[in-house]
Parts: sequence; structure tokens; C-alpha cells
Amino acid sequence: MADADVIIVGAGLSGLVAAAELADAGKTVIILDQEPRQNLGGQAHWSLGGLFLVDSPEQRRLGVKDSFDLALQDWMGTAGFDRDEDYWPRRWAEAYVGFAAGEKRSWLRAMGHRIFPIVGWAERGGDAATGHGNSVPRFHLTWGTGPGVVEPFARRVQEAEARGRIAFRFRRRVDALIVTNGAVTGVRGAVLAPDDAPRGVSTSRDVVADFELSAGAVIVASGGLGGNHDLVRQNWPARLGPPPKRMVTGVPAHVDGRMLAITEAAGGRIINRDRMWHYVEGLHNWNPIWPGHGIRILPGPSSLWFDARGERLPAPNYPGYDTLKTLEHIGKTGFDYTWFVLTQSVIRKEFALSGSEQNPDLTGRDWLLTSKRATSKGAPGPVEAFKQHGVDFIVANSLEELVPRMNALTGDDLIQLDRLRGQIEARDREMANPYAKDAQVMGIHNARRYLGDKLVRTAKPHRMLDPAHGPLIAVRLNILTRKTLGGFETDLEARVFGHDGRLIPGLYAVGEAAGFGGGGVHGYRSLEGTFLGGCLFSGRNAGRSAARAA
Repeated sequence: MADADVIIVGAGLSGLVAAAELADAGKTVIILDQEPRQNLGGQAHWSLGGLFLVDSPEQRRLGVKDSFDLALQDWMGTAGFDRDEDYWPRRWAEAYVGFAAGEKRSWLRAMGHRIFPIVGWAERGGDAATGHGNSVPRFHLTWGTGPGVVEPFARRVQEAEARGRIAFRFRRRVDALIVTNGAVTGVRGAVLAPDDAPRGVSTSRDVVADFELSAGAVIVASGGLGGNHDLVRQNWPARLGPPPKRMVTGVPAHVDGRMLAITEAAGGRIINRDRMWHYVEGLHNWNPIWPGHGIRILPGPSSLWFDARGERLPAPNYPGYDTLKTLEHIGKTGFDYTWFVLTQSVIRKEFALSGSEQNPDLTGRDWLLTSKRATSKGAPGPVEAFKQHGVDFIVANSLEELVPRMNALTGDDLIQLDRLRGQIEARDREMANPYAKDAQVMGIHNARRYLGDKLVRTAKPHRMLDPAHGPLIAVRLNILTRKTLGGFETDLEARVFGHDGRLIPGLYAVGEAAGFGGGGVHGYRSLEGTFLGGCLFSGRNAGRSAARAA
């Protein structure tokens, strides 16, 4: 007799969603995770909680006109699907955009999920209308950030646990899938020693016993490989230049990619493993939780961006425009870091930090504290803390003081004062009029035409060398590992294909392990707010499909 109808490997968001759907359908579920219970929710807990929605009430209230057709045009132009194996990723993309334009918001809202009223504008593109980027703001911030996304599903699962429908088995490391007559029928692995380390802190891998469990189906919800720099470099595509020698890490150490190889060994087919999503605005966390802990800046459009030699990055490599194209450009410079140069006025209005722990106002659902973002003379508290304590920040009253300290920080002595000054002064001359030929300045004016950006995300246009807006700030930016865009090839029911092109009975994959759907729903690039959404959509599809099959 099987131990459960379905076993889920991974207690992150996609696994919780699948489990909740299965329990609601009356099925029994065992959820395994190598981490302790305090890590329930996985990476999603640490996220900012952004969700991609189309034609939402929040957009309409801000005067944004969006539609399924426009969103699909943006998605396809961004994804750049161009491979034979993109058949299912493309199908998932069409279905997901329909979900984001349809029942996604109401489905979440019925569970108590709420959205912050200002819609963010991420990945603004910079090419033609059919190219990469969001034509309109679509980044809907969860009120409560990542924990606010996890909360409804954790509650549903814990209620099912109390009813006996779901059983958690924490500190269970899966080492193999059991395959019987071509079907996946269970898992085996190691029981790890108990560990009470706080959430996100690395835990021990001491083995105290073995285990084996059987079920009618197994759902792999184990995440990606962003915590394993060796695997990141192994899969790094040549089109992005050589892999960085030095990176900071945007996910806990347990995001190690182990389960990808284990599932592949059982017959699952991984596609698009060279597609990945790493950020170019990473900071060394001055108060780290996991090894190499990095935090991403979510920048507004005004900071001037320079490479390691002090040359301004070309269009459309501006803050918040095109992450992958900027990553490609940086890779070909021969250096693994770049610089923002900005003013106190810019950091006050435009700097936010990704992550639930870096946004206590939004995470704590504190309206009074959140309102201070618009009224305070300083940047948000966590940003000011990085400015004061972060190794990547330099604050000075003049370029003459700033440049030597930039060179001293890197030890490369690459930036020339006169060259940097000339580029900044040239840009400053463009600020005399409400129009310009500098594409970044044009983008600033465009951003401020959108009410949400004008209120909270884009500083009033000004000259960078105007002392009234000082002091000057330089920020060293590092490559930050984050997401795997490829993964196990799945049909729309999240069933995994084998190496022979046939579906493997009893095997499902969701979330990052499945490239957020189909083996790479994003193609080459993300529109942002789409990773959590991919976990929600693929987890829901898998849970409902496995329930029908069981």
C-alpha cells in the first residue's frame, strides 16, 4: 500500500500550492524538504512579492491601459523563443499570460491576498514595440511582500495537515526517485539530523537514517541552482561572455540544484539549461544570512551607469530597462562589476532593495511606515543602512573625492577623473529642458508621466553635479545569482517528458525546477513579477492534474 497519493519534494511556494490543491481534492500528500520547518515557503519568503498582472484594477486606477494582446506581445518579444524545444514553453507562456489577465488576481484575493496600490514598472525594454520589455507597468507588489504570497497557501496546507490530509517530513533529503515499470512510484533518501538554525541560515548535512516512501505520483518542486556557483558557471551560456569569477548569492545555500540531477537520472528531460536570470545590481549584504548573501537594488531610471573603466553603458543598458542585455554587455567588458553614480536625491526616491527582510514597512503591512517613503528626506531605513555600512557604497561631496575612493575600493585604478566628469557634465547639459536627445533622460521624462513613478519611484530631473542634490554617491554593482530559466520539459498539466519524448507516468515538475512551466516559460528573459506567478500557476496545474490522475 502506498504511503500517500502524492509525494511532493520541496516545501517552497510551488510545492505548497500543489499540496493545497491536492488536499482540497481529497488526496493524501507527503511533503518532503531537506530543510527544517522554519524554512517553509522556501525562496518565496525572501522575495519582494511582485506579481505580473494584466489589466488589473490597480493599473486602471493609475491610468494604465493594458490588455492580454499587449501583454502577450511583450512576453513573446521578451522571451525570444527560437528553438524546437520551445513548443511547450510557448504553450505555457500563452496560458500564463491568460491566467495573469484573467482569474489570477481574483483567485488570490479570495484567499486573503492583497496588493499595494502603486504598480511598479520593471524591465522597461528599450527596443521596438515587438522587442523586450513591459510596455506598461505590471509589477504588482504584494502587501506583505513574499510572506504575504506564501501565507494563504501555508495556511491552507497547515489546515489540511491538521485534518490528516497532508504530512510534512522535514529534514528529508531525497537522493533518488523510485521507478517501477517505467513509472515514478516513490522516493528514497537520507534523514538529516535536526537543526534549529534560523530561516535561511545554512543547516547541517549530517545523516542519521535512511528512508523510503511510495506514492501514486511524485511532484518535484525543489527549485533551481542559484546557490551553487559551480553549477551556475557550468551552465553559463557563451553568449553572455565568460562566467563571472566573483558573484554574490541571491538565494540560500540549500538552493543547490541536487534534485535536478536526481530527477534527470530517473529519466526526466531538462531543456534550456543555458537560460538563466541573474541580476546586475547586486550588493554584498552587510548583515548576511546565508553564505555570500547578496541583495539586489531595484533602481529607478536616473542613476548613471558606468563600467569598470568608467565608461557609460550604452542604450538600452539603463537601470531597470533590460537585465539580460546589460548582463551580456558587462560580461564582454572583461570585468564582473560596474558602477552607479547618483545623488542623495536619487537614492532617496529611487532606491529600493529586493527582499522581504529589506522592506519591513511593506512586509509588516505598516501603512504609516510605508508612507514615509514618499515624505522622508532620507532613503528608506534599510537603504540608508547599506549606504552607511555596505562595502559597495561610497559617499563624497565632489568627484575629486569620489573617484580616488572608487579606485581604492576595487584596487584597479581604472577610472579617470576627467573622463568621468566629462560624461556626467554632458548628461547634465541635457537637463536644461523638459526634452532631450539622451535616451536615458528621455526615459526619465517618460517615467514621470506615469503617476506611480512620479509619486514614489522617479526623482525630479536634476543635474548630477548640482550640490543642492548632493552628496554624490557611487555604488559598486556585482553580479547576483538568482534564477534558472530552463528546467524539466512539461505539458500543461505539469507532467514531465522523458528523454524519449514520452511522458513519464507519475512524474510532475513545478516552479523553478520546470523553468516555471514547460521547461522555460520565460524563454531568454523575464518581464519580472513572473517567478512567483510561475510557481503559483505551475503548482496549481500540477496539483489539479495529479488529483485527477490519483
